[in-house]
Amino acid sequence: MHDLFKNQSYDKNNFFLIAGPCVVEGEELVMEVADKVSSICKRLGIPYVFKASYRKANRTSGNSFTGIGDEPAMELIKKVGETYKVPTTSDIHAHDEAAPAAKFVDILQIPAFLCRQTDLLVAAAETGKVVNVKKGQFVSGEAMKFAVDKIRNAGNNKVMLAERGTTFGYQDLIVDYRNIPIMKGHGVPVVMDVTHSLQQPNQTTGVTGGNPQLISTIAKAAIATGADGLFIETHPNPAVAKSDGANMLRLDLLEKLLEDLVRLRKAVV
Repeated sequence: MHDLFKNQSYDKNNFFLIAGPCVVEGEELVMEVADKVSSICKRLGIPYVFKASYRKANRTSGNSFTGIGDEPAMELIKKVGETYKVPTTSDIHAHDEAAPAAKFVDILQIPAFLCRQTDLLVAAAETGKVVNVKKGQFVSGEAMKFAVDKIRNAGNNKVMLAERGTTFGYQDLIVDYRNIPIMKGHGVPVVMDVTHSLQQPNQTTGVTGGNPQLISTIAKAAIATGADGLFIETHPNPAVAKSDGANMLRLDLLEKLLEDLVRLRKAVV
């Protein structure tokens, strides 16, 4: 993981942060978010990965926004990385997306719904990039060992896992913090996907809901239980975001949260 942050100055005892808007909506948005977040992280000594999906392939409704086009979006993600000297990440959804996406990003993210797709995991591994696999809402931390094994057996040891909640009824998620030390036991870094853990899926409107007021609670508990990194989607105005606005953190609230988390990290490490 340290190779990812070779261009950044940071506190090696700190957690790392993966943050950005849910999806690339345009150049102005991604540059604004990257500029703000990279500046905060530099001041606080937090290693930073910029995140934005170049396409959202798993929207509830067929009428929902999916992206501005794969190539333009990936070019913008690459531009962010080059401009702010930070590593970048985006989701991939099928095995034939792995190699093209790897030309633009440093970390390939596997969506939770797809964490058991062998051909997808192997294709991601074969790019040689870091692979971040989100734990499925239907999978135990123990069972994520098999996802790690698939990637390692394909010749890639650069893998990390993300906790993002477990299905609780039809329209809610709950975080089982036992999964953080359990997944660390697989010998990989573990990330807490704070904002997606607060989703309320399967709404009859076709738009996923959320509980962003609990972002601080989820993040603090993750640091206290040993998470190596945090994943936080953020947007200047979540109310007008084209994807996941219901659970993203408002950009101007991020700095205070990270200050609190850095203090907590120092207390528990």
